[in-house]
Amino acid sequence: MKSFTAKPQILVVDPDPLTLTAIAAALHLSGYESHCARDSEAALKAATDEQLDLIICDTNLEGESGLELCRDMRQVKGNEDVPVMFVSSSQAPDIIHRAHEAGGAYYLRKPFDPNVLLELVEKALWMPHLVESNLKQHVESNSRVALTKSV
Repeated sequence: MKSFTAKPQILVVDPDPLTLTAIAAALHLSGYESHCARDSEAALKAATDEQLDLIICDTNLEGESGLELCRDMRQVKGNEDVPVMFVSSSQAPDIIHRAHEAGGAYYLRKPFDPNVLLELVEKALWMPHLVESNLKQHVESNSRVALTKSV
C-alpha cells in the first residue's frame, strides 16, 4: 500500500524525447515522481508495475492512439480511477471532445506553459475520488497501527 505522504507517481507518455524531458523536469522541480514512456508498450508496463496517481499522455503516439492507450491502462488493476491529462498539438476540431470521452480529466494543447501544466497536475491529483481514496488508505493505515499498539 502506498504511504499517505509518498510523492505522487505520474506517468508521462509522449513519443518526443524533448517533451518527455521537459515535462519530467517540471514535475521533478515541483516535487513529483515521474515515469516516462515513449510508446504504448512501455506505458502499459509502467501502469502494471507502478501505483500511479496521474497519467499525462499525448493523444498521438506516432501512429498509435494515446486515447486508446489510456483506456487500456485504466483496465489495469489499480488504475481504474487514475485521472488522465491529455496533451497534444492536434488541431482536430473534435479532439477535446474525444479526449473527454476517453476519460481525460484535462486537455492541454502544445506548446504549453509549464506553470499551466503544473496547475492542472495539482488539480488532477486532488480530484474528489482521489481525496476519498487517499483518506481511506490513511484511515486504514492508522487503524492497523492502533490495532498493533493495543495488542
